[in-house]
Amino acid sequence: MCGIAGIMERKDRVADPVSIRKMTDAMAHRGPDADGFLTEGAIALGHRRLSIIDLSSAANQPFSDDTERYVMVFNGEMYNYLEVKKLLGDYPFRTTSDTEVLIAAYARWGVDCLQYFRGMYAFAIWDRKEKEIFIARDRMGVKPLYYCLDEDRLIFASEVRSILATGLVGKKIDHSALLEYFTFQSVSYPYTMIRGIQQLQAGCWIRIGSGKADHGRYWDLTKVSRDFDFGDVIGTGTRIRDLLLQSVERRLISDVPVGAFLSGGIDSSAVVGLMAEAGDASPNTFNISFEEKEYDEAEYADIIAKKFNTHHTRILLRPTVFLDELENALNAMDSPSGDGINTYVVSKAIRQHGMTVALSGVGGDELFGGYPFFSQYLQLQGQALWWKTPLQLRKFITGILPGQMNGRMGRMMQILRGPSGAIGDVYPVFRQILSPSLIRAFTTLSVGDGAVTSVQQEILKRQEEIARLPLMSQVSVAEYLGYTQHTLLKDTDQMSMAASLEVREPFFDQDLVEFVLAVPDHLKKGSYPKSLLVESLKPLLPDEIVFRKKQGFLFPWNIWLKNDLRPFCERHINNMALRPFINGERLLAYWRKFLAGDKNTRWAEIWLFVVLEYWLEKNGIE
Repeated sequence: MCGIAGIMERKDRVADPVSIRKMTDAMAHRGPDADGFLTEGAIALGHRRLSIIDLSSAANQPFSDDTERYVMVFNGEMYNYLEVKKLLGDYPFRTTSDTEVLIAAYARWGVDCLQYFRGMYAFAIWDRKEKEIFIARDRMGVKPLYYCLDEDRLIFASEVRSILATGLVGKKIDHSALLEYFTFQSVSYPYTMIRGIQQLQAGCWIRIGSGKADHGRYWDLTKVSRDFDFGDVIGTGTRIRDLLLQSVERRLISDVPVGAFLSGGIDSSAVVGLMAEAGDASPNTFNISFEEKEYDEAEYADIIAKKFNTHHTRILLRPTVFLDELENALNAMDSPSGDGINTYVVSKAIRQHGMTVALSGVGGDELFGGYPFFSQYLQLQGQALWWKTPLQLRKFITGILPGQMNGRMGRMMQILRGPSGAIGDVYPVFRQILSPSLIRAFTTLSVGDGAVTSVQQEILKRQEEIARLPLMSQVSVAEYLGYTQHTLLKDTDQMSMAASLEVREPFFDQDLVEFVLAVPDHLKKGSYPKSLLVESLKPLLPDEIVFRKKQGFLFPWNIWLKNDLRPFCERHINNMALRPFINGERLLAYWRKFLAGDKNTRWAEIWLFVVLEYWLEKNGIE
């Protein structure tokens, strides 16, 4: 796990070695073990290393193939590199690293090498002969890659702030990104918060030379194979178990100890149980616990730790540690997000206990239907008569119903008066933080009730393919294209890497995801949440874990914003009110309503503005 950076001049200029060092310095936290540089002619490459596989200096980057034609910087892990290495039998390997396997595969197969890889990665390979660079990102979008491309040069990096550190890109806000942020609490492809800097989309690659640029997609999660007899219920469960075990086994590849987050919930418990089954006789597990009973899940984590004989560490924290670490967490945000503070605190605590790699159960809810809106979507699809009712009549009926147009009821009203019940029209409303009406009230952004966000565009582009999937899988696909990729995975990366901790997510394995997306609804729905996962793993998980009440980090942010954090929030809300894209008086009035206890104002809505203002000030964005 690392940080990568690069500059390619496109008009007979020499790349600046000072700029590439500024880029790697800006993300030193991603790789405290080593840094490396290559500057020759038009190209400059930089790398920060967190050593995980082949700890020797021979595996440091930038790394060249045996012919010296190709040179690469690589962030991530290729979990199946030993399998791929066997296919490259006559290559003269000089290290035991996955880095060398990756560049050897590119030298052998070119773009087609991507079909062989199973892992999380973003990498760039400079072709000295053709004077062009090839950049690719993993299928699920676990590892980030940002770039700025114009006629003069290409600049790319693992973090936006790394690109900004060059001084070659203006620090101007992108108003299209603002709409995404206010709607979904994060910024989605292709935007970033900075005008001119883009995200490389998951499962895609670009190749750029001095006078040309092309791109392609090598994987799309909507194109799943159904070559399996799902009438065989037992066989389906066995296949899921085998794939999840394979995924965990892949993610145990490491030359340093591997730990695991253990909350005591179904997903993290499944990962730990399979770690033990995969051959880790006494996995290292970590649980964040609290003296306050309403937040603490330690008793459930203890059950799993004892069952699988783990080397268990209980890290006792006060809930107020989240307040104490707040500014550190906000400083860690490469991209502003309404979420992620929990991940920062947990990652930092585990890193301080000596771990550099940890497995996480994140992704289980998205794949196996653990969120309430999976069942809500099924219910909506059962209302055929409503969706056949003319749109204007539906708008009239919902218009006379009582209720606010924000919050849970407001979102449901938006859905019922929407164009259709299809996932492309429903999902963006399920996941929105600020409704179109609130965005219009608080900002000068042009947004109508039918405004199409980038997330919705991505879903609509795949509407035909998505419609062929089972209904619950349609929600999973929308989640991957929306919240999962742009909030959950992005926050996991930026917050864990701020603590120099590598997080690996078995539920985001390509082979597992492709199979589970093809599973019919009647098998996935079950009689209790995530029953398909639990039944497939039986008897791995005890009933105390399966049927416990779902808990999680539900801290009293609503109270904190009005008390402990009030001066902090007030200062940033007041500054945000002065921004030219903000309707200041309306925002301040909403803040006052929140402080007065108005039940129709939510702390998450207020928090979006606080976080954004903090990020803009810290990074000096115009």
